[in-house]
Amino acid sequence: MTRYLPGGGHAGERLPGALRVFCFPYAGGAASTYARWQRLLGLEVEVLPVQLPGREGRMAEKRFTNLPALVDELDRELGPELEHPHVLFGHSMGALIAFALAERRLIQGSRPAEAVLLSAYRAPHLPPPEFAAPDATEHELVESLVRLGGIPQVLLDHPDWLSALLPIARDDLLMCSGPGPSGTVPLPMPVHTFAGTEDLLVTPDEVRQWDRYAEGDFGMRMVPGGHFFIRESEQEFLVELRDILGGLTERRFALI
Repeated sequence: MTRYLPGGGHAGERLPGALRVFCFPYAGGAASTYARWQRLLGLEVEVLPVQLPGREGRMAEKRFTNLPALVDELDRELGPELEHPHVLFGHSMGALIAFALAERRLIQGSRPAEAVLLSAYRAPHLPPPEFAAPDATEHELVESLVRLGGIPQVLLDHPDWLSALLPIARDDLLMCSGPGPSGTVPLPMPVHTFAGTEDLLVTPDEVRQWDRYAEGDFGMRMVPGGHFFIRESEQEFLVELRDILGGLTERRFALI
């Protein structure tokens, strides 16, 4: 099993043929963001949190600051796992990664995702969200993260933990501001997007503009909360996610 899937992808019971849901983290985030989702989403899906280099159990590894290079490695490392029916989900930076990987696999003729789920990020033809300047001081970076709700209180209470997070966030933001996906290949599978009602970084209209990259079905759902609504309003968000995944799994099991 690849180092990108720290949980191995097979903990606990699953229904035979469960739909795989690969989850990519936001800037500064890690696989643990999605640790609770398997239990909350049920046996019809297999939640696979993706661990990027340079965080949690991969802290000693060099982080990527170039999106195409990261997507190259993700495609190689996750390729065998992506040959099963799957969905790609990403929040904020993770949405950009999920879209770029879906696009890459379409271009090279690999098995496509059943759906692509993009949360709290602008469509790629728009400039990256104005978060913090590349040369922002630690204080300025922390202020920006706090304003968006991106730093749990436990990190603010432990300055040493916070100091470990900031270089990760800085490198991730650098990647988001660099070369992105080509945007030249419309996605034929359903594309579902999510936007926060109180998001100070990404507006619903900016999220809605992902529709120009969808050749098939497109939808957008509003979730109460700010930029990190997947954490602030986890229950409400997972109701929406479960509804989408339920439609996909019902269709799949009807065909088996």
